[in-house]
Amino acid sequence: MIGIDPAETFRQEARDLLEELESGLLDLGQDPQNRALIDSSFRALHTIKGSGAMFGFTAVANFVHEFETAFDRVRKGQSDASSRLIDIALEAKDYISALIEDEETYVDGDAILSRLRVIVGSSATAPAADVAPAAPSVAPDGIKSWRLEFYLPSDALVFGTNPQLLLAELADIGPTKVMALTERVPALDTLDPEVPHIGWRVDIDAVDPSGAIDDVFMFLRDAMELTLVEVAPEAAPAPVSGPSEPAPSSVSKVAASAKADATGDKAASTSLRVPAERLDELMDRVGELVIAQARLSQLAAHSDDATLKSVAEDLERLSSGLRDTTMGIRMVPIGTLFSRFRRLVYDLSSELGKPIEFVTAGEDTELDKNVIERLADPLVHLIRNAVDHGLESPDRRRASGKSETGIVRLSATYSGAEVAISVTDDGAGLDAQRIRAKAEENGLISADAKLSDQELYQLIFAPGFSTAQQVTSLSGRGVGMDVVKRTIDGLRGTIELNTNPGAGTTASLRLPLTLAIIEGMLVRVGDGLYTIPLAAVEECVELTAEAEATRSGRNFLDIRGSLVPYLRLREVFQTPGVTGEHQKVVIVSSGEGRVGLVVDQIIGNNQTVIKQLSRLHSGIRTFSGATILGDGSVALILDTAHLVSAGQSYVGRSERAAS
Repeated sequence: MIGIDPAETFRQEARDLLEELESGLLDLGQDPQNRALIDSSFRALHTIKGSGAMFGFTAVANFVHEFETAFDRVRKGQSDASSRLIDIALEAKDYISALIEDEETYVDGDAILSRLRVIVGSSATAPAADVAPAAPSVAPDGIKSWRLEFYLPSDALVFGTNPQLLLAELADIGPTKVMALTERVPALDTLDPEVPHIGWRVDIDAVDPSGAIDDVFMFLRDAMELTLVEVAPEAAPAPVSGPSEPAPSSVSKVAASAKADATGDKAASTSLRVPAERLDELMDRVGELVIAQARLSQLAAHSDDATLKSVAEDLERLSSGLRDTTMGIRMVPIGTLFSRFRRLVYDLSSELGKPIEFVTAGEDTELDKNVIERLADPLVHLIRNAVDHGLESPDRRRASGKSETGIVRLSATYSGAEVAISVTDDGAGLDAQRIRAKAEENGLISADAKLSDQELYQLIFAPGFSTAQQVTSLSGRGVGMDVVKRTIDGLRGTIELNTNPGAGTTASLRLPLTLAIIEGMLVRVGDGLYTIPLAAVEECVELTAEAEATRSGRNFLDIRGSLVPYLRLREVFQTPGVTGEHQKVVIVSSGEGRVGLVVDQIIGNNQTVIKQLSRLHSGIRTFSGATILGDGSVALILDTAHLVSAGQSYVGRSERAAS
């Protein structure tokens, strides 16, 4: 049984809340007057503070308390949500993130808080001395008298709740008058000192304190007794509500909201947070089941036993359903990844002095969680490139008739069994001549090489290639796009670049929905079995006798008027023996490139459970993994992107030799 670490539980919840806080702050920067954004940001802070104190993260709770106090001036309309405030608030959020991971980093928090206090104080619309009497700033007609009575849960003191702090937070809502309710205090010989026997009556003058009271008792409300009633100005005080005397008609908004929250909790309980390792383990088990089912199906196919065939068919149906369900569990909306880049663009905009509008679309598109995790780095590099290299400076944009604000779009959509993700900017576009000159300078191509625009653009993915004239903190070393290419190839995806001079560039990624189980085509080369991802297969043709006869000539096939290079896998894998009479060519594609793979036999399609290669063999780029077949033998999975690249290189060498 796996034990639950309370500290890790808090960290996970805090990370989610910090993402919510960051998103809210960034939105607030665009819409400073949005009250809902201010309230949601404040609630996130309040929750982190309360949870931090509960789980023993004292430094986090103290820092967030000061952060919350400063941000409360924004909530009360005493300070503006200026861009400077958003900058410091985001810095404070980053500090909390670091603090949660390691409280030893609690060294520079005071400096951040000091700047936060200065900004909030200086941007306040009224001096601090005028702020103290908060009630008069509200229209006198709107002020009402409210009576709040509450008893804390019996375990509140055990879990560290301090009633004095709660009363202090209530005092922040408006002028209060506090009285202790002692009728439930038992005799001394039966008194449990760890149980809060005392209740509290708090008379509050405010417009509507229900929302603020919700925040104060956020972590206690489910188990506590709480009533809030409005007190008529001339009427006698409402009777004290006891355990058996709920207020008959003046049911408070707090009670109503608590009921609503209970409904919300019920809805929220339909989802469950599960450690990723358990999902990986479940997927491994399903993979083993698929392999066992394939073995059973193979045995049934060679048997005359009708019962065995029936059982094999039932198991195949059930394993197929279980596979689809399990793979569905691992699917995660890509919006969880997109949201991270808003902060990246915000920071780059400030650093480079380029106003940028960041637009996202297709956040609901789902991908396997492993694909999403590995997709973060490539997208970071693509967005940084779009902002740094793609978008022009405001002066240049203005001179070319564009808006000073550049646009970066990040979108995702389904495309068959793949997901298409694009990063688009409305900048100057790629400079083909500059790319070519740099490629010639680096020796990547010869001066007389004839390349299409798409082939030329692909050169920017070469290791060490950069057209930047100087190395900066953002670019210039030619590493980022190399990382993009390697990662996308590793995900069995493709990347294409399309550009329109003066109008911008689009980087289009196409990725498989999952990396766990794919449909594959099983082929034989000599005595070895290999699997080709079916998504990459375009068609299969027979190797003609003419092509077979010209083994030392140019390896090209004429596919309906289009020349397609082909690789003999026997030669690639150095397989000994004599080739068969009827060799087949499997045409596979990657991006705009195509290549034919000559095999001895096409066995058929199968479900391929991908197993990673060992660390020793992980550097072999021809293979992207391995799979276990129904008879227990192993088939290596071909890396089609690498083979297509090898085929294209072969074309280049052939053309250079021919010229």
